[in-house]
Amino acid sequence: MKIVFMGTPDFAVTSLNKIIASGIEVAGVVTVPDRKSGRGQKVNSSPVKKAAESHGIPILQPEKLKNPEFLKELNDLNADLFVVVAFRMLPKEVWQMPALGTINLHGSLLPQYRGAAPINWAIINGEKKTGVTTFFIDEKIDTGAIIDAEEIEIGSEDTAGVLHDNMMHVGADLLSKTINKIFKGDVTTKSQKEINESSLRDAPKIFKEDCAVDWNNEIESIYNKIRGLSPYPAAYTTIVGTDGAEKKVKLFKVRITKDFNLNCTEIRIDQKKIYFGASNGALEIMDLQIEGKKRMDAKSFLNGFSLGGYKLK
Repeated sequence: MKIVFMGTPDFAVTSLNKIIASGIEVAGVVTVPDRKSGRGQKVNSSPVKKAAESHGIPILQPEKLKNPEFLKELNDLNADLFVVVAFRMLPKEVWQMPALGTINLHGSLLPQYRGAAPINWAIINGEKKTGVTTFFIDEKIDTGAIIDAEEIEIGSEDTAGVLHDNMMHVGADLLSKTINKIFKGDVTTKSQKEINESSLRDAPKIFKEDCAVDWNNEIESIYNKIRGLSPYPAAYTTIVGTDGAEKKVKLFKVRITKDFNLNCTEIRIDQKKIYFGASNGALEIMDLQIEGKKRMDAKSFLNGFSLGGYKLK
């Protein structure tokens, strides 16, 4: 039996490599077309394409997933199962094609945190645990029958980046296990249809406006938001000088501090450390990036920029 693998980023590469190492035959890989990016506008391939090339696996890069030519090429691969990790939403013509169906690896314990950004939202909402789930794709997003799941603890200082990397490896192992179970006909699924939808937390796509920090919120909520958006897309705040000039500052690493009692929106510098005040506490800002500059630690930042006279907006 063989699969077709569909994915794009590094997160998916770990799963592809694990599948290959497990002895599962990959008939082909589907990924995004090459794109121009960066300052030089060089043409770049997706991480999944590069991995597939290194293994000598046939690659399909459709612009449109309903294109008849692509659908024929995909069908001609004669795969028994399609496997999706961090890819696009598939049309019915694609996910219904293989005899054994199409499975997806999702970064949460379904049915919780359906959507595009489950890693970020789990941390933003202060969860202590999350996980990965494999399920069969159906008409709606992340609602298909659940096959397997694995819990992952979320540490009190974990960022979205740390959780992403943990999940990447746990998910790869779970996915390989799921594929082998399907090939052996040893799968028992759990339906998501009889679920109280009001009890669920969603994980919608995150937009720029979602990343702004409101210093009137509880300090724990602000702390969770910053680490839940770090390193990407990154929470940000606006600092305002005495002349009214504003600058955007991205925040990557912070900690709740008891060193000072600051007023909300107050900025304090003490011994090369930066402190921002919220409604009921303060944060030490350890890693940040002001617009137009690179990311740096607080000490390096203060060597090149004075926060004197600034406050938080």
